[in-house]
Amino acid sequence: MTIDAATKDATAAQLLAIIATQTEIARLGLDLGSVMALIAERAQTITEASGAVVELVEGDDMVYRAVAGDAAGMLGVRLTREASLSGLCVESEETLRCDDSDVDPRVDREACGRVGLRSIVVVPLIHEGDAVGALTVFSPEVAAFDDGDARVLALMSELIAAAMFHATRFGVDELFRQATTDQLTGLANRALFMDRLRHAIASSFRTQRRLAVLMLDMEGLKPINDTFGHRAGDAAIAEMARRIASELRQSDTVARIGGDEFAYLLSTVPDHEGAFTVAQRIARRCDRPFEFEGQTFQIGASIGVAIGPDDGDEPDVLLALADRDMYAAKRRKKTSASALRPSPSPLR
Repeated sequence: MTIDAATKDATAAQLLAIIATQTEIARLGLDLGSVMALIAERAQTITEASGAVVELVEGDDMVYRAVAGDAAGMLGVRLTREASLSGLCVESEETLRCDDSDVDPRVDREACGRVGLRSIVVVPLIHEGDAVGALTVFSPEVAAFDDGDARVLALMSELIAAAMFHATRFGVDELFRQATTDQLTGLANRALFMDRLRHAIASSFRTQRRLAVLMLDMEGLKPINDTFGHRAGDAAIAEMARRIASELRQSDTVARIGGDEFAYLLSTVPDHEGAFTVAQRIARRCDRPFEFEGQTFQIGASIGVAIGPDDGDEPDVLLALADRDMYAAKRRKKTSASALRPSPSPLR
């Protein structure tokens, strides 16, 4: 579908939103993971869908690599290509629409019922002439989308295709690397981390072994940014990533999941004490001065831990618990630092 054809049924407001999205994509540069996350968010908003997903083909699966709205908890989910509407979309390289999942034989009715969706529109993502994924929006309402929404999604898919083209010209393997890697640090991004975490949880049930999720919040970044600018801040983030990754085992995953937030997946741990020992070792490695262009900065990290399946067996639950524990660790640090400061002299 050409862009001219796609604009016929798009409203002026939708077209302005797409143009604004294009401008933001230009600012993101070659960070394909962030581009896909932005497109999912805007596709949901522009079509007034309840949720949106960017799926990529990986072997026989369709993998959720960016999500928005009601799909927010589904990052890293895998669907079998042959049993999904998005897989059929990739196979046919055509836009597909389902007005009612209860009566449409092309969809997995049981899966649709579990998440409460009835309407779906899915458009293929074309990279170097091949369909490598799909952009999907969905709604719990019957017949929630029309041809205009499908054409708007086609425009959004053109934006992703352009980002794919500029991010990589080295085929599908490089495309997946770009889509799952944090550009600044070279670590995994949030999408890949969630995928690995889902696999680790499934494995823990099969093997009866524990896993651990560590959430790390970098300390000292704001004063670096405020005083010396974001170039120094980016260098500090990259240095923190190197320190965290230095403890990495081959079976583990480290990811940058936010501006100054990192996540560490220990695929197997013997017990709670083993996970806390790793966390303490990482904290000691992170809490060291950092030098940049003749300046010395103090950086560090607060770390929270959650153990699966003891603390939970869902990715979002484990992340939330580790995040809560991380903020508790941050508060303990502040309390400890306050206790070390001399008390002010009483007023006379």
